[in-house]
Amino acid sequence: MKTLLNIIWLVLAGFWLALGYVLAGIVCCILILTIPFGIASFRMASYALWPFGRTVVDKPTSGALAFIGNVVWFLVAGWWLALMHLVTGLLEAVTIIGIPLALANWKMVPISLAPLGKQIVRDEA
Repeated sequence: MKTLLNIIWLVLAGFWLALGYVLAGIVCCILILTIPFGIASFRMASYALWPFGRTVVDKPTSGALAFIGNVVWFLVAGWWLALMHLVTGLLEAVTIIGIPLALANWKMVPISLAPLGKQIVRDEA
């Protein structure tokens, strides 16, 4: 079932959302100081392509620098990526088939706002 949802996700929203993350990553990598944000954005792009069967958890080794970095990330790219997820989720929630996709989109809002100090892992189930 996860594979079917991921394929539907990829066709309807995943490609475009991943493209937004890649664009944010490229912009962040152009500026030398924001390269860690670019790397986090590329990591989130892979999650946006294939989200079902994976989840985001806190990285146990993150600290104050991750918090400060997340504040900068929010100002640079996080708010418009979160807005992208909210709008896409609203559009998908219009249909019955799109409701699980909308929920997945809304599940990605917190990581789009604060990606540093997080890691993407496979679900145990």
